[in-house]
Amino acid sequence: MGQRYLIDTNTVIEYLNGTLPDIAANLIEQERPCVSVITRIELLVWRNATEEHLHKIREFINASIVLNLEERVILKTIEIRKLHRIKLPDVIIAATALTNNLQLITRNSADFRNVAELQVINPFLL
Repeated sequence: MGQRYLIDTNTVIEYLNGTLPDIAANLIEQERPCVSVITRIELLVWRNATEEHLHKIREFINASIVLNLEERVILKTIEIRKLHRIKLPDVIIAATALTNNLQLITRNSADFRNVAELQVINPFLL
């Protein structure tokens, strides 16, 4: 089993739209994708999503491992948030990646730059 990844919301959208570079799409496809419950929520409330988008989103979520808010994620979220001014959804995603030993694939790497121990991959810079 290779390195596992947590896929951020923006990357899932790019993946489903077919606009990710092939190398990044291959990372997502190499094993069952992992997403945070935050990503699940963000995807399902996406205002500009058409019915076709929502169908693809639901299929992707059903095929993914959705990592929920367990106590260890909550505690890590609190620890990170006390140190850095990062939006709560982003802190939860970072804490989810860290507590599950996952690298985060996101186009918005700047949102996570202050979380030194988090390994972030920008799919457009591979």
